[in-house]
Amino acid sequence: MKNRRVFVVVIPTFILLLVLSFMPVTENHSAALDASDLLRLHQPFFPPPVDSVQYFPTQVDCKGCHGKDPDGFAMVDSDGQDVSMHEDWVTSMMGMSAKDPFWRAKVSHEVAVNPMHSAELQDKCTSCHAPMGHYTSKYEGHEHYLIADLLTDTVGLDGVSCGACHQMSPENLGNLFSGEIIYDTTRVQYGPYENPFAPPMANFVGFTPIASEHINDAGICASCHSLVTKSVDLDGNFTGTTFVEQATYHEWLNSQYNTDDVSCQSCHMPRIEDSVIISDNYLFLEERYPYALHDLVGANTFMIQLMKDNKEALEVDAPDENFDETLAKTLEMLQLNTLDMSLELINLDPDTAYFEIALTNKAGHKFPSGYPSRRAFIEFVALSEEGDTLFQSGVIDDTYEVIGQDEQFEPHYDVINQTEQVQIYEFVIGDVNSNFSSVLEQGYVPLKDNRLPPLGFSTEHEVYDTTAIVGNALFDADFNKDENGNQGTGGDIIRYHVALNGYTGLVDIRARVWYQSLPPKWMAAMFATSTPEIESFKAMYDAADQSPVLISAAAINDLFVESVSVEEVSPSMLGLSPNPTRTGTVFINGSTTISSIRIFNLQGQLLSIIDAPGEHFSLPQPKGLYIVQLETDQGSQSVKLLRQ
Repeated sequence: MKNRRVFVVVIPTFILLLVLSFMPVTENHSAALDASDLLRLHQPFFPPPVDSVQYFPTQVDCKGCHGKDPDGFAMVDSDGQDVSMHEDWVTSMMGMSAKDPFWRAKVSHEVAVNPMHSAELQDKCTSCHAPMGHYTSKYEGHEHYLIADLLTDTVGLDGVSCGACHQMSPENLGNLFSGEIIYDTTRVQYGPYENPFAPPMANFVGFTPIASEHINDAGICASCHSLVTKSVDLDGNFTGTTFVEQATYHEWLNSQYNTDDVSCQSCHMPRIEDSVIISDNYLFLEERYPYALHDLVGANTFMIQLMKDNKEALEVDAPDENFDETLAKTLEMLQLNTLDMSLELINLDPDTAYFEIALTNKAGHKFPSGYPSRRAFIEFVALSEEGDTLFQSGVIDDTYEVIGQDEQFEPHYDVINQTEQVQIYEFVIGDVNSNFSSVLEQGYVPLKDNRLPPLGFSTEHEVYDTTAIVGNALFDADFNKDENGNQGTGGDIIRYHVALNGYTGLVDIRARVWYQSLPPKWMAAMFATSTPEIESFKAMYDAADQSPVLISAAAINDLFVESVSVEEVSPSMLGLSPNPTRTGTVFINGSTTISSIRIFNLQGQLLSIIDAPGEHFSLPQPKGLYIVQLETDQGSQSVKLLRQ
């Protein structure tokens, strides 16, 4: 099919050249055509190149060649699926960053709290949400780039568009933060492929593609994904100190991913090995691979859905199918590439069941990371066979708020044994009085940071000052540590002690990890303030589905528990040996009479019941760790036995 289309395109071009070769030469026309002449003659409907006084192209300028090919020849993978740069980018949070209604509302909130800092606040915020417009304004000598400037600026409204990354200079890359960016203003577009075919972009857009390895460097993300701000007190006076509002890039530096050279792009712009023609209209172009998908997905399904539901009001020009694809890929990122989770029964006492949840962060930075409102929490519920709740932690109410958390912030836990305790992974900002604040400029001291670190994270790393663990998690023996105390596991183990309170019967255990990007508690202060931007966003927020997003889940079904009122058997009265056992045979030592033995695996499943055992019994065939519950004339005892 491609060969046929090449034939159709090349023959008319050949005829065109043949005809022109016989045309008389005049003062204004040369019979010799170079590549740019040919391209102009062949494509007469292209808009003129970007004006020389404009330093960045807009998405409209790039879409013509890097958008969806209606004929399905270019910008498709080996299965014929569209992988065009523009179509994937346009509904990403990068593509919509300047039109993000929450961002605009939050800027107005910060300005309302400290109006004397209005220009500086707006200028700092636009440096990352509208970097091309911001840079142009500063390059032309303006002191500030405000929201009012953005609203009338086509380049600024493009958000983090093509030029925002592809014109970033390699100079000092990875060492500039808080919105400070150096752009190459010599009208180039950096890309990853050697020997780019330059005439189409050079002639129709006015920019020249150049190959440069730095486009694959994680430093491309550094300027906007580590943000340090100046702190103010509650009266708006500068304290003379700074505060690390977010440090995703530094978190990546303090990880195994940095050491292994797994960049931000590796996950957020995953490569496919398919050969892809990366521009429409030119079928003679060399296919390129590997090809980086421009999905740029993160974790914010809530805002993507909200912006889809309000796209006309927000002037986001993108089809619903693009939003749906971005939502699906974002959810996939959250549920498949964020966490590993396991749930195990550890022990059974006469009146308590002991469980462990192990979490391991799979992201190349903390989870959650980025904007400080984001949080993850664990819901843990034990249900009787009748469906009654025996124990619960981390459930939400009808306002989507987590029940039981402290007013200021919930501490980090190693053991949870009460319903008002809940494990919430979050970064909590404190003001000058060490009270929780969601006003970013008031950030003075971190009150808590127990977000799960990435693999390889260390408190000894040179950037630990910007990525510190804060609060109880710092003293948790298994938070980012293995059993030998070595750092870098990227995980945490939480223990749940469930009192049975006399219950005997089957129990179902449900454990879930939920994620919220804009939880109600964090939004309350902003919604208590009224600005046009806040009122507009609040209407969208109230109409949206605010349900948290399920990240991971685990369950133990039909676990038999039996509460007894007599004292637990003393270990000295009853012994089981050998432990471990290679044969599976276990001998019973002691004078206590055993009425029955129940054997469970670590998932809490009852494997066998042995009534009136004699001097020995056998473990199940598979090798592994088992929990053996002994019922005696003096009480109940649970023992862990290992079959090697």
